[in-house]
Amino acid sequence: GSPSVSPIATTTYTVTVIGTNGCTNTNTKTVTVNSLPTISITATPTNAIVCAGQNLILNTTGANTYVYSPTCTNNTAFVPTASATYTVTATDVNGCTKTATKAVVVNSLPTINISSTPTNATVCAGQSVTLNATGGASPNWSGGITNNVSFIPNATTTYTVTATGTNGCTNSNTKTVTVYALPAISITATPANAIVCSGQNAILNAT
Repeated sequence: GSPSVSPIATTTYTVTVIGTNGCTNTNTKTVTVNSLPTISITATPTNAIVCAGQNLILNTTGANTYVYSPTCTNNTAFVPTASATYTVTATDVNGCTKTATKAVVVNSLPTINISSTPTNATVCAGQSVTLNATGGASPNWSGGITNNVSFIPNATTTYTVTATGTNGCTNSNTKTVTVYALPAISITATPANAIVCSGQNAILNAT
């Protein structure tokens, strides 16, 4: 017959055959059992938690080749698109394989909303503006302005604000403040020196 064997370690099997004439003979066969690879999977950052758009590295050691699902390359930075459990199949020089898993968490970025006073963020030179960012903690504005505190912009400027969500991820948004220059006014008089005697007329012309 052809027996099926499942040895847990390298084993030599001996078979004895008795011929029809009563003679016997033996033969042996050694079945080599290779151990499975001992693999270890680590992540950078070590907790495998990233914010959307950030890089992650998965690194498996202990074998020769590594195939991941979802797809990524061993020990190479990539940007995961969503939280998932990554499974790696590792194969050693003997062709033996073993799998390991790593849970990857991708946290979403906060949505930063900006309101302004005046609402169109358009003013004349010398007038004040207030920008207020919501949707994240500790909003930090460019240009040295403070969140929800009025200021007088010197010129048309695009301001950037960065804020942090409850999961520790940060995001940014921008707001353009438009500053219109004041009109240049020139006044002429008749007489030119604007000096008249009591009861005389003076003509003023503003352009």
